[in-house]
Amino acid sequence: MEQEKNDRINKDTVLPLPIQQNRPTLSCGLKIKKNLTVPPCLGKFRPVVGQCCHQCTPDSLRKKLGQNYSLGFHNLLSVTEAQTRYRGWLVRRVCCALFVSGCKVYSSPVSCRLERVCQSNRVTKALTAEHKAPEGGDDHRPLDCLSPFLPLINTCISSGVLRFVGWVMLKMFASVFGSIQVNLNHLPALHRASKEGSLLVYVYVRQSAVDCALIPLVLFCHSLRVPYTVCPLQIKNSSLRSILQKVGVVLLPPSARTEKDAETDTVYQSVMTALVRELLHEGQAISIGVSERSGLGGQWLARIRQLIKEGSVPDVSLVPVGISYDCVPKTYIQVGLSSVFRWLWSFLCERPEGSVRIHLAQPFSLKEMCESGRCRVDEWLPLQDLLLPVITNNCAGSAFGQRSMSWLLPPSHYASELNEPSQSERNLSIAIILHLIFSATSCMAVMPTSLVSSLLLYKHHKGVSTSVLCRDVAWLTEEVLFRNKDVGFGGRLTDIVHYSLSLLSPHLLIAAAPSRKDPLIVPHPSLAATLHLSCMAKAVTHTFILEAVGACAVSAMLCEVAHSGVSSSVRNDVEGEVVKGDTEFDGVRCQSELTERALQLCHLLPPGFMQPCQSSQSFALDAVDSLVRCGILIQEEVPRDVPICDFWRKENGALTWTTSDDPYHSDSDCEEPDLYSYKISQPSHCPEMLFFLCRMLAGHLRALCWATMGLELIKMPLAEAEFVAQIHSHLCDTANKKKQHYESCSEEAAHTAVRTLIDLGVLLEEWQKEGVFLTVSPLFQLSENRQKLHRFISQYLYN
Repeated sequence: MEQEKNDRINKDTVLPLPIQQNRPTLSCGLKIKKNLTVPPCLGKFRPVVGQCCHQCTPDSLRKKLGQNYSLGFHNLLSVTEAQTRYRGWLVRRVCCALFVSGCKVYSSPVSCRLERVCQSNRVTKALTAEHKAPEGGDDHRPLDCLSPFLPLINTCISSGVLRFVGWVMLKMFASVFGSIQVNLNHLPALHRASKEGSLLVYVYVRQSAVDCALIPLVLFCHSLRVPYTVCPLQIKNSSLRSILQKVGVVLLPPSARTEKDAETDTVYQSVMTALVRELLHEGQAISIGVSERSGLGGQWLARIRQLIKEGSVPDVSLVPVGISYDCVPKTYIQVGLSSVFRWLWSFLCERPEGSVRIHLAQPFSLKEMCESGRCRVDEWLPLQDLLLPVITNNCAGSAFGQRSMSWLLPPSHYASELNEPSQSERNLSIAIILHLIFSATSCMAVMPTSLVSSLLLYKHHKGVSTSVLCRDVAWLTEEVLFRNKDVGFGGRLTDIVHYSLSLLSPHLLIAAAPSRKDPLIVPHPSLAATLHLSCMAKAVTHTFILEAVGACAVSAMLCEVAHSGVSSSVRNDVEGEVVKGDTEFDGVRCQSELTERALQLCHLLPPGFMQPCQSSQSFALDAVDSLVRCGILIQEEVPRDVPICDFWRKENGALTWTTSDDPYHSDSDCEEPDLYSYKISQPSHCPEMLFFLCRMLAGHLRALCWATMGLELIKMPLAEAEFVAQIHSHLCDTANKKKQHYESCSEEAAHTAVRTLIDLGVLLEEWQKEGVFLTVSPLFQLSENRQKLHRFISQYLYN
């Protein structure tokens, strides 16, 4: 019975049939016939993903114990007569239309929503402040400010339009993607929550404009309530706006060019908060996308949390959604009718490429997460307080604490609130945003193109044969599954590799000599190709982030040892007694030093890599331990002068006593912590694995180094957007001169580097009427301090 379940799960996750048939003949002589059956890698079933946090929401986790996690997957595009109430030859021709007509639709009448929104205290206060009108006066001119927002308030869900748009989307996506696989494990919990009347809020990480359409389509096809979807794109065409607003899409106002511009308007903020309140009172679901880079979209979560705190809404259930693509579709900031037709025509002319994997995670209570007090924000410190003493003064240790990312939710988002929250309340809202970014990212399956891209970028950047690539794909798949991360494929190993290479072929060079049957595959040495492979490999970096941080910390220790001209053997002592004349790096210094390097590096990570409920110290310890588990480091206990069993011979000749009523008391508190040193493992594959992990973070760290050295070339003060553009141009110029390291040249890398430099205190923000201007702080106007910062970051780069 168990084997039958495994076969069914794999059958649902094999590659699309048209792509199997049209795969390129890259390796006719390849004799690898291994069948990559995913579940047996871990035992009986696939990894269970999408469970809520056991630390922040233990009650929500406890409610779902005993749930069946072997329901498999459903291809949304595979609509047959079995999914309708009818049978026959004609039904098979129109089964898609019959299926759409049979899906349950929860209608959403607008009724008196407009009146309730206009009369809310938030909107009244914003209108009064905007026009300086006396409260309770007869002046009706402030109401004219609401005219651009009236269509947004009247957004509804029409059953007829929704069924038609659902049918169009199924047909359109069938020509775009080979399959859209939906994980069914948590759908029963969503059906149960919907029947109980729970308010559901779906949260995903923005990757493409297609994200906004996929989640409502999945819920519609499974007869769940279609959510009101917050769309961050600016759509100019009035007809298209009218259609989208009848299927529950909340658009930007026509006057705003971007989402960031719209959020600067206090009237818009107050209207949107009042609209969210009314939607939740009506029992509607909401779908929100959050940007991993800038945090845009997180203000909607802050609005919901503020409504819960005020008592306007009792509670909501948050549902992280992980969406994985074989090839991420392009996103257009502004969408018009002509661009939509061009987009559709390009899709219709091309064959279906790639597949999509969607994981709906387990819902959890937002109120429980806020009131449990387990997500601590009292230890949050600015990044310059954590790292600046280490960088400028060469201190031995950094300050303990968590990096504060207040820019994810600026104070301007609370301009429309009746009572502005305190800094700790803002930090808690930011922690919720970070937690949902991490949860949604953890739900994402690792696609085959991600595996191949990471291997070609980080392990075989000089080229690899198909036989070696197949071997490494099998190895990396097992490593991903071992870390409780799902993969978005199944079937024969050769089919998986050929399928990935066919999708990545525009970015690869494939050489097949007549004398050899095994072709050579090399990444194309261009900016566009490297950026595409780097974007696809990001999912693997998220999976191995602990190992990558630990490997970079080891690399920093080895770099220090190499510069000192001695080996890193540790003998007899905690400080580490070095042995001269030894040319092998057969060891790394003591545990505290290695953990300290990992701790300093984790402060430089972009948002989404760490859980906010996990301390940085715990993350650094886990990073070092992960290298021991994967065999890169060997842990050795440092010999003691006094045996551990000799309790009487202490340093001060006395025992350490603790109070008996201490709730955190442990019998081991009076003992000295165990002291360890680490030695690099000797097997031949160990250095290769170490460098593979180091290269995963090299793009981010190198962009930070190049941006630091490029500060002297930029005339300041400069507007933030223009400053980021000049840093991006500098990164591209530097990579073109070196003719390598193009993964450090993306717009995301430039934006993240500038934000890190601001948090470090290297750049100062000056608020003016025209916007935010950046200038170099007096401390880092000295080239000596810039060189110190460059050396601090570059120590983690594998050389």
